[in-house]
This record gives sequence, structure tokens and C-alpha cells, in this order.
Amino acid sequence: MANVAEVLIETLVQASVKRVYGLPGDSLNAITDTIRKRNDIHWVHVRNEEAAAFAAGAEAHLTGEITVCAGSCGPGNLHFINGLYDAHRSRVPVLALAAQIPTVEIGTGYFQETSPMHLFKECSHYIGEVNEADQLSRVLGIAMRTAIAQRGVAVVVLPGNIALAEATTAAHALGFTRNNARVVPSAESLQKAAEILLDARRVTILAGAGCEGAHKELLALAEQLQSPIVHALRGKEFVEYDNPYDVGMTGLLGFSSGYRAMKRCDALLALGTDFPYTQFYPEDAKKIQVDVRGEQIGRRTPVDVGLIGTVKETIEALLPLLDAKKKDSSHLTSSLGHYKDARKDLDELAVGKPGTSPLHPEFVAKVLNEMATDDAVFTVDVGTPSIWAARYLKFNGKRRLLGSWLHGTMACALPQAIGAQAAFPGRQVISMSGDGGLAMLMGELLTAVQNKLPVKIIVFNNHSLAFVETEMMAAGIVPFGTDLQNPDFSAVANACGLLGVRVEQPEQLRPALDKAFSYPGPALVDVQTARRTLSMPPTITAQQALGFGLYLSKAVLNGRGDEVIDLAKTNLLDKILGD
Repeated sequence: MANVAEVLIETLVQASVKRVYGLPGDSLNAITDTIRKRNDIHWVHVRNEEAAAFAAGAEAHLTGEITVCAGSCGPGNLHFINGLYDAHRSRVPVLALAAQIPTVEIGTGYFQETSPMHLFKECSHYIGEVNEADQLSRVLGIAMRTAIAQRGVAVVVLPGNIALAEATTAAHALGFTRNNARVVPSAESLQKAAEILLDARRVTILAGAGCEGAHKELLALAEQLQSPIVHALRGKEFVEYDNPYDVGMTGLLGFSSGYRAMKRCDALLALGTDFPYTQFYPEDAKKIQVDVRGEQIGRRTPVDVGLIGTVKETIEALLPLLDAKKKDSSHLTSSLGHYKDARKDLDELAVGKPGTSPLHPEFVAKVLNEMATDDAVFTVDVGTPSIWAARYLKFNGKRRLLGSWLHGTMACALPQAIGAQAAFPGRQVISMSGDGGLAMLMGELLTAVQNKLPVKIIVFNNHSLAFVETEMMAAGIVPFGTDLQNPDFSAVANACGLLGVRVEQPEQLRPALDKAFSYPGPALVDVQTARRTLSMPPTITAQQALGFGLYLSKAVLNGRGDEVIDLAKTNLLDKILGD
């Protein structure tokens, strides 16, 4: 007769789960031993359970299928919390198996006792605890279906003694393994939206991650409305490519052209986006928002019409209601012209003058974009790597982009790359890691080696928490606590069993990347990048300008004038000399 753990694993296999990411522990023995005996599901051994949750989230993001991470009792599964928050906020289906202490000891303050039922409440749609063998099939089924249907995290808490108990039921099929639901808004709400769009003179579309799978329909709508398309960061991989209406990104990492196209419209059509920054929305324009989750509508800015629906189906229903005659194209033409100028300005920053050191990070990102494969998967750390990815990586409908776009946590890129590479072993996976992010979960270099995952890790090594420094300077604060005393990451990589290469000058970059990309195993390229490259948002407030001026004054008065010189040299003099 099978035990509870065996039924659990059989249920996962029937749901097409191929991997479980985790770290062993005695309360997980029944689960890991069951996986050991099978060849249709594999254990991916990480060095920190946080990385397991990030890796599972990355696989779920790329495949749309439910993925699984497992952690032992107490401090083991407690490490999940950051990765699960990220997966939950990114709306990807992840099942977390949180082992628990023996049932007879729960509530006694036993060794390693925690309360997973409370710990994971805010980063999951469902938490179920299995305290009797009879509960497993129902609790596990509810958890998995909830994670899939609601696109988020579900947690099953399983004491180790229950996992070893004799099962009373067999594995049951879930009935569905992914959420393919298609939703069309009501006819009344569609008509109201059409009236606003027909009446407007300058319509701008803001497109987000919900536009996945709706590229053709999105372009048809922009053509009909003669609308510029601004994309949010999470929509970049689905919206930007082969798009003659795209005018760049908005937000803190975006372009001035995206900001301008939104601010100058008299009607904004937001498609599948939860873009959070209220200051970037137009104040006086009519607003229409499309989202399959009705509770998200109007959350960031007041809307005139909310359309509850999936983007593709909503556009298909909306197009017949719009006048067959195209609208005036002056707003589109103006926005495209501004985007061309903004793009030119950004490209002119991405220079690498031979013999100079350190490298401009814009140049590193541009070269990385040029040398990566057509179907590369990029994972990106929060901070300045996100800026360079947003501005210099180009997508084509096959490349993918992962990052902690909503949760905004450091250290996501390497573990996400591990999950992406495990799911797609023959595909190029590139981690754009910050030095701070890499150091935070540097043990996962060993995970890549041990699991024979040929991830390529590009470290933007500026010896600082650079984005935090920029925030401090904009607030008029002299940076403090942001210095990073880093090792030679390439030497660390070599010691761990990866290929490690160090880059100090621009002419070394392409040969280093070529060597790393052609290497059959995991490789790390440690690139020495400029510390004080300014990554300014598309618009600067008077308060930010004042704050930056205060920083310059304080830096000089505190005997740190060298920082001011370095700032000017990196952002002005080098570029003048380069010209």
C-alpha cells in the first residue's frame, strides 16, 4: 500500500509536474525518498529554499504550468517567503510543500516549530494543512487547482509523520492543469468604451503583461485608433517587437517618449496592466481599463469605463464597434518622432571607448543584446540591471524576460535563471546580475554546477548598491551604507566549478561573452562597470532637482568632492571625449 508521500508525488506527476525544487530535511524524507525512486519527476537541489521558490516561479512564468518547491519544517520552508511573495505577485502558479514537525508536537514549542498556516497567508491564495492521511487528496487537489485557476501560490502543510503514514486514497486527476479561460466584457461596457474612443482626438494605449498572446489584435487596434502604444516593463516582451506603434516604456525606468505619449493623450486605454506609478498617468484624460481581474480596475487611477475581460477577446469584441474610418494620425506621428529622438539619445550613451575602465553599463547591455541568441531567456536583478535591460534589450516574440517587477526584491536573477534553465535545458539563459544581488544568494552558483545547468551569469559589478545611491542623491542625501567590498567574482566562479572571466575594458567584453556563451557549462562574466552612471527617469520633478543639488553641496562640504567629479566624469566628460 502506498504512503501519503507516494500519493502526493503521483498526483504531481499526473498534473505534468517535472521537477521539485528544494533542500532536503528529515521532515521531507518521505517526499525526497519517493522522488528518488522515480524517473518521471526530478529533485533540483538548491542551496537555499528562497532560491527554490524563485526557480519554481521562473519555470511557472515561462511554461504557464504549475510548478513545485519543497522545504523542510521550521526554518527550512520559512526561507520560501520572499520567493513565494514574488511568484504570487507575478501571478504564476506555484505549489509550495511546507513540511511540518510531528503532529503530536504541534503547539508545544517543539524544536524548529513555526506556524506555516499563518506565515504564508499574505503570499498565497490557499493554505491547507494535512493532519490525517484521509485529508491529502482533497487538500492537495484544492491547493493545486487554486494555484492554477487564480494564477498564484498555494501551500500544503504536511507533517513528516503524516507523509510516512499509509494512504487511504489513490491519486486523483485535477481535471485541468492550466488556466486557459477567455473572458469577454459586457456589451454595455464595450459600447461605452467605444464611444469614448470615437470621441477622443488623441488616444494612447498602455499595454502590459496581459497582452501576452494578443500581439496581432493589439496592432489592429492601434492601427484603427492611430494610437501610440506605450508599454509597461512586464509587457515589454509581448508588446515591443514588430510594432510600428511602439513609443517605448513609461515609469521610473522608462523613456521620455512613453511619458509624453501618455501625458498628452485625451483618452488612455490600459490593456492588461497593473502599472503602479500614479504620477505617470494623465490627469485630465478619459480612462478605460481592461483586466480579467475586475478588482484591479481603478486601483491605480480613476477610470471612466472598466472592462472585465482578457485582452485578446476584449479587442476582438471592441474593434467592430469602432468607426471603420481611421482617426487623425497627428498624435501618433508626433509620438513616434519623439520616440525616435529618445531612442537615439539612449543609443548614444551605450559606447565603449577602447582602453577605458570601468565600462559603461549601457554598453554592456547593448553588446549583450547583440550577442544573445534569438530565443534567449533573460533574468534580471532589481536595481540598475533592470534599467539597462528595459532600455537596451530587444525582443522578437521568442525571447523572454524575467525579473522581480512587482515584488522588487534583490537576488532574483540567478535563482530564476536556474529555474528557466532546468525547464529549458537546450535554451540560452542569461542572468543579468547586480553585484549586490549575486552576493546575496551566491551559494546558488553551486546549484548551477551541481545540477549541470549551463546558465550564463553577467555581473554588473559597480561595487555599490547603485540604484539606492541614485535614490539617495535625488533626495539630497549623501550616500551611506551602499559601498560593496566585492571579491573577484570570476575567481569565485572558477573556485565553484564554473567558467569565470573578468572584464575591465570595453575591448575585452565581446571575447569574454563569446567564451562564456560557447562554454558547455555554467559561466560567469564579472564586468567592472561604472558606479555613478545616472539612470534618470523620463521626467524630473522640481523636488528631485532640488534634492540632487543638495546632494552635490553636501558631498563637497563633507569632503567627498571626488564623488562629484566621478559623477561628472562618468556621465558627461567620458561621453564628450568619446564623441
